[in-house]
Amino acid sequence: MSMQKLSVEAIKDGTVIDHIPAGLALAILRQFKLLHYGNAVTVGFNLPSGRHGQKDIIKITGVQMDDHTANRLALFAPEATVNVIEQFEVVRKMHLKLPDTISEVFRCPNPNCASHGEPVKSRFYVRQGSGQTKLKCHYCEKTYARESVAEA
Repeated sequence: MSMQKLSVEAIKDGTVIDHIPAGLALAILRQFKLLHYGNAVTVGFNLPSGRHGQKDIIKITGVQMDDHTANRLALFAPEATVNVIEQFEVVRKMHLKLPDTISEVFRCPNPNCASHGEPVKSRFYVRQGSGQTKLKCHYCEKTYARESVAEA
């Protein structure tokens, strides 16, 4: 019996988000509104990965992420890479860095925070420490582990 290798189809121009932890691709699609562009999107779930065992991957045609948008991904998938594709070739590979601040992505868990019930957009300061990402609310100044802060 011959061995076959299955792969996700290459794209001509666009962006590939690779090395997403398995199971997080849908959250990234939703949070970054990648389906709103109206372009073709290919998603691979639980693909084999030499680095992590399994990974997800997102390919979107006709869209190129800038550094700011790509670095926001680090809050969901810090080890992901964003590849810009032109004419079927990787022309730029971005390794993600956590942004200093993040707005309108997460909701403050503090029910007494001014971001609840007031016409203000959520805003957090991003900190890395002890191997954990923490978010400090701009309004109530409470600090939370990234995993305990819900998406907006």
